[in-house]
Amino acid sequence: MNIQSAYNTWASTYDTVVNKTRDLEATAIRQLLADIPFSEVVEIGCGTGKNTKWLAAHAAHVTAVDFSAEMLEKARAKNANANVHFQQADITQAWTFVKNSAVDLITCSLILEHIQHLNFVFEQANAALKTGGFFYIGELHPFKQYQGSKARFDNGARVFELECYTHHVSEFTALAREHGFRCEQLQEWFDDNDWASVPRILALLFRKS
Repeated sequence: MNIQSAYNTWASTYDTVVNKTRDLEATAIRQLLADIPFSEVVEIGCGTGKNTKWLAAHAAHVTAVDFSAEMLEKARAKNANANVHFQQADITQAWTFVKNSAVDLITCSLILEHIQHLNFVFEQANAALKTGGFFYIGELHPFKQYQGSKARFDNGARVFELECYTHHVSEFTALAREHGFRCEQLQEWFDDNDWASVPRILALLFRKS
């Protein structure tokens, strides 16, 4: 099953099952962006809208993007804000959902693990952001992936394990430098705030030079 079909299937239970990765990333993005001013936002991988309402409450306009039509349907149902525009798109193709280069913030939440080559994503993010704009990335920590963790879900009939790629911390930072970003913050989040354990979430905040 390809990624799009998998997330279409997952959409019906995504919000109701226990998902530590989903919930901890939601904490990470709110903390990392708490003091960052933004008006025009592009949210990549909005899913069922777990972060969309929070972003919309702090921005003038949010373009919320996802590959899955079923995920977007759930997001629309819980986000009736007039300042949110939902868009189905494949971010490995040209970002036609960005209408100008005046974006203040781009967020990528739990999506880049499904993309093998990230160079194009960083290229498009740079083109979309205005100078000084921010690029947030929140992902399952590669340390978790080294241990075999990956996106999976149980729909009651079977367990679906999604195709994932490991992106090392050095890959994110090298691509950022290559595409004109500097790293403002790099933080890790742990289950139950247990710093003796392997971190679950890697969150990075880059700024366009």
